[in-house]
Amino acid sequence: MRTIGVEEELLIADPVDGMPLALAADILDVAFPEGQDSNPTEPSLKSEFKQEQIEVNSQPCRTAQELRAEIRAGRALADSAARTVGARVAALATPPVFHATPTAGNQRYAAMGQEFGLISREQLTCGFHVHVSIDSPEEGVAVLDRMRHWLPVLLALSANSPFWMGADTGFASYRTQIWNRWPTAGPMDVFGSEDGYRAVLEELLGTGVPLDEGMIYFDARLSRGHPTVELRIADVCLYAEDALTIAVIARALVETSAREWRKGEPPSSTLTPIIRMANWKASRFGVNNQLLHPVEQAPYIAADVAGALLRHVRRALTDSGDLALARTGVANILRRGTGERLQRLAYGRRLRLSDVVTTAITSTHQDGELSNTDLIAL
Repeated sequence: MRTIGVEEELLIADPVDGMPLALAADILDVAFPEGQDSNPTEPSLKSEFKQEQIEVNSQPCRTAQELRAEIRAGRALADSAARTVGARVAALATPPVFHATPTAGNQRYAAMGQEFGLISREQLTCGFHVHVSIDSPEEGVAVLDRMRHWLPVLLALSANSPFWMGADTGFASYRTQIWNRWPTAGPMDVFGSEDGYRAVLEELLGTGVPLDEGMIYFDARLSRGHPTVELRIADVCLYAEDALTIAVIARALVETSAREWRKGEPPSSTLTPIIRMANWKASRFGVNNQLLHPVEQAPYIAADVAGALLRHVRRALTDSGDLALARTGVANILRRGTGERLQRLAYGRRLRLSDVVTTAITSTHQDGELSNTDLIAL
């Protein structure tokens, strides 16, 4: 069975007024005092592009049960350290209240801040990255080519960023719109082979626009540091259980794509501009309206598109023992909505953005409503 691991970027916030706090370095000092390394068998923390966010990295896992424990433990570790310095962490993909800030941290981040201006100063967004093991880079590229048109569905199922700069944007995932300002972000054409993938990277780097390979921000890519495919399209999920649902579906999507490659099935001929349209609809509406069907390339209600994804990866989910979990998880997302719906409900009670953050802090450490009986026929 393929291993699976996740990276969750969490917002560091004031628990009273909801403002982001630039305390990542302090949180790391608390979690790992000088001379003490992180436990290699437990989730780890690291600083990210902005000091107002902290990244939690799980260990590679083989079962959904292991990954669920890692996600919960990682969130608890980050929040415990944040409490020590007067903050909390919230799984919000954009901060409801925020003003652009300079980028502080290592030399690379400083160089990015200088080169990309306001894009860098406003880049306080929190994503959810899923790493799935591959047997070789060639298999990894074959997977990228065959799953690219399915990735917008994962974005819709994770949408968790309706607010930006104190306003309701009208989008379910406004993080996607902010993120896509980076020059290498978004879907890519079919690469065809590992050599084709490397050639694209070399040409992009040759332009001098991305500073290094770490700035290749495709919706999915080969990981530089691990033998994995890294799916990067999703918002960080408000509920840990939603993160688990998306992660096991992502693993099944990688496995399904690899099986198609081994059987000699060609990649989908879906044009990259069509995938961009699918990303846009997922960003705009989440699961609240129509999405573009990955196969039909036409608008269908979100439940039908989510059902098509589950049917596409059903055999892989069955083989990994995750089918019931995935079906229940998707049904719950469709019924109660993603994090964007809870954020808007929290705001609607008193029209206070601080309530959005305080509600999200609580929800970050809960599972969300789970039901084994209210399954939608998927």
